[in-house]
Amino acid sequence: MGVTHVTVTVRNSAQPEKTWDGLFLVDTGSVDCLVPGKHLKAIGLQPRGKRSYELADGTEITLDITTAEIEFMGDIVGSTIIFGPDDAEPILGVTALESVGIEVDPQSQRLKRLPAVRLK
Repeated sequence: MGVTHVTVTVRNSAQPEKTWDGLFLVDTGSVDCLVPGKHLKAIGLQPRGKRSYELADGTEITLDITTAEIEFMGDIVGSTIIFGPDDAEPILGVTALESVGIEVDPQSQRLKRLPAVRLK
């Protein structure tokens, strides 16, 4: 299976002029989004809590999280953002995708907009 990337803007909701743009890996196996922590701090975001996550190899880790607006493909959604290592690849998780009615076409590996956001 191939990989899909999309350009995403992360916005500090309290200071909307502060943003960071990055190329994110679309990962339907990830629930939340992950951004290198240095970029979140640069736009004035600070950790607001911690959450435990299970990695692909089964390892459990606890990471700092915050909330922010993310914008991609013409839509904006509020999302939980993980403070990742400074050298981490940004990840766009499935919750953000589903919140705006976008899914990955398994054959073409492209993002496609659904006719409507699923409510059920």
